[in-house]
This record gives sequence, structure tokens and C-alpha cells, in this order.
Amino acid sequence: MKIGTDIVVISRIEKSIQKFGVKFLDRFLSKEEQKVATRTESIAGYWAAKEAIAKALGCGIGAELCFHDIQIYKDKKGAPHFRLSEEAQSIHKTIDNSLSIAHDGGFAIAIAVVTDK
Repeated sequence: MKIGTDIVVISRIEKSIQKFGVKFLDRFLSKEEQKVATRTESIAGYWAAKEAIAKALGCGIGAELCFHDIQIYKDKKGAPHFRLSEEAQSIHKTIDNSLSIAHDGGFAIAIAVVTDK
């Protein structure tokens, strides 16, 4: 089992959205994720989540894993989950995962847990 965490200042994400607009969002969110994460706090949470997932996988965002290899979605109760692209799954071979995202006081934080095969 591996754990990753990340925290981000929400205003940093807000400034990037103001400066780059949809180009910034397209850099790390799929169109489906953009439909779900509409508030700045949620967008910052998704950023933190993808960074936390990459840390849990032990590689960070880079050659082995890009933002778009990680798909965040919510279940019927609104709880966040994630899945990896087929290519990323073939490298990281996880069997289970868990994700928690929160935001308060100008910060967004995420914790990801992955279990390897």
C-alpha cells in the first residue's frame, strides 16, 4: 500500500484560470472532469488529487504518468474515485485505490492510497 498527499493554494489555481482560461483546464482535466469540477475550489481539489495520486504511485507527473492518465470521477453519493488509463495501469499495476479531497481556508488537499498487485 502506498499513500500520496498534496496541498495547493486555491488562489494559485484561480490566477492560472484567469490568466490562461480553458487552456489551463485542458492541461490537466478531461472535458468530463471539467463538467464536474466547476468551482475553483473543486478544480484546485482535482489538481491536488492528481498530484497526490502521482506521488502514491511513486513517479510524480512526468514521463511515466501525465495528468490525463488519471481520470477522477464521483460515485452516486458524490465521493471521489479515480482510474488510470490503460497505459498507466500497465506500468503501475494497481488493484485498488482510494481518494479523499477537501478544501477549506484557501487550501485544497487530497490524499490518495493505492494498493499494488
